[in-house]
Amino acid sequence: MTPLAEHIYYWESIYSEAESVDYFNRLSSFTSLKQGLIHMFGKQLKTPRFESFHCIHPIPYRYSGQELTASPFIEPLFEIMNRVEELTGHTYNSVLINLYRNGMDSNGWHADNEKELGKNPVIASVSFGAERTFKLKSITGDKAHSIKLGNGSLLLMGGNTQHEYKHCIPKEPKVMEPRINLTFRTIFEQQ
Repeated sequence: MTPLAEHIYYWESIYSEAESVDYFNRLSSFTSLKQGLIHMFGKQLKTPRFESFHCIHPIPYRYSGQELTASPFIEPLFEIMNRVEELTGHTYNSVLINLYRNGMDSNGWHADNEKELGKNPVIASVSFGAERTFKLKSITGDKAHSIKLGNGSLLLMGGNTQHEYKHCIPKEPKVMEPRINLTFRTIFEQQ
């Protein structure tokens, strides 16, 4: 485990190459992976990646003007979540899976700070497949970090991270291979 900043940690590899390939293959076959729609700049646009939301309880998740309906939480999601909980010391009840088909798929600057995630959400991010760049910058602009998220890696963001930083997965045209990323989180039902 390597600390990147306060409350942000990186594990270069929590799975072997063979385990990572197996998980990538199993996850990429999920029929729930779909290209969603987001609202940006007054327009409805297709997300530049495929996604699938899974929750232990049927709680919807809202972000960027869309509401994701939870698909069942099935294997291998329980296997991966158990490993992540063991390493991070946190518990989770949901996961957002993103499939990046190649380096032209991306995720723009954002913070995971929706009300459903509570005051200081803990986000655990597991990557399988192609190595991609993860960028993080402080809201004030005085701090920036960039790291390559490798096959079988884990990134943990906790504390005030979602209030003090924004993060993204930028386009990387030279990347030809796909990547799957799982962001484990705890969602609280809104009253």
